[in-house]
Amino acid sequence: MSSHDSVAAAITLAGVTKRYGATVAVSALSFAVERGEMFGLIGPDGAGKTTTIRIMCGLLAADGGTVRVLGLDPVREHRRLTDSVGYLSQRFSLYGDLSVDENVAFFAEIHGVFDYAARRTRLLELTGLAPFRDRLADRLSGGMKQKLALACTLVHEPDLIVLDEPTTGVDPVSRREFWKLLSEFLSQGITIVMSTPYLDEAERCSRVALLDRGALLALDSPGALTRALSGSLYEVIAPDRRRAADVLRRLPGVSDVQMFGERMHVRVGGGDRGAAERIAAALRDAGLATRGVRAIPPSLEDVFIAKLESPS
Repeated sequence: MSSHDSVAAAITLAGVTKRYGATVAVSALSFAVERGEMFGLIGPDGAGKTTTIRIMCGLLAADGGTVRVLGLDPVREHRRLTDSVGYLSQRFSLYGDLSVDENVAFFAEIHGVFDYAARRTRLLELTGLAPFRDRLADRLSGGMKQKLALACTLVHEPDLIVLDEPTTGVDPVSRREFWKLLSEFLSQGITIVMSTPYLDEAERCSRVALLDRGALLALDSPGALTRALSGSLYEVIAPDRRRAADVLRRLPGVSDVQMFGERMHVRVGGGDRGAAERIAAALRDAGLATRGVRAIPPSLEDVFIAKLESPS
């Protein structure tokens, strides 16, 4: 394991495996999360993100390997761990017939925190919910419910918060506001581990683990992962995308072509400075119109696709 593995790590997983019958949900997974960092678990549905998070939180026992969270075994020392961890699941349950204030109070008290008034006010101010503290949770918008869930998760002042796809189904404006809140809590020294299917969100993390079918494809900072992607990347816009993609896949030097909505990302090996011109010429020669060919920096999505095709 890397230099990120140390006794000071907030979380360490070493060779962790979890099976559901014949299905391997997590396969020999090893990584560490440093204290005070924002760490992302990235991958599509079925990648093993939720299972990994539940193992971290002691809600599932691993079938193999070892897990330590804040120095504790999350299964054997689960009660001690819950005092220091806030967990926001995909189906975090607010009580619709309780007000915003009452929901935060309930979650404070189940964690044994009774002197919570000042903390609650601070959290509601941070989340923008202070004007709505008397409103029933059932009358909140989706984005407001997520912010209330985060306030409930943080009211006992955990050292670590674990978020399982917290912005799924939330509108773009609320997603941005949610990320501002996470940045605020990160600045307070809280360690944040989150899973997300949104790769644009993942680029905000200090480090990410790319997962597929329970296995670790890559682990590094988003910047390091994109810089390590071989070749140059070009965005191509062509009305007949499928035919254009077929032409470009046969073009010498092109290592990959992927569809991104109305655009294609074309990866060219080496430092081919004339690649844009060659791409445009190849499409013209095939009788295909183009609306643009330009060099672009790679995204985490490009990295993920490349790792899927060549995991080594």
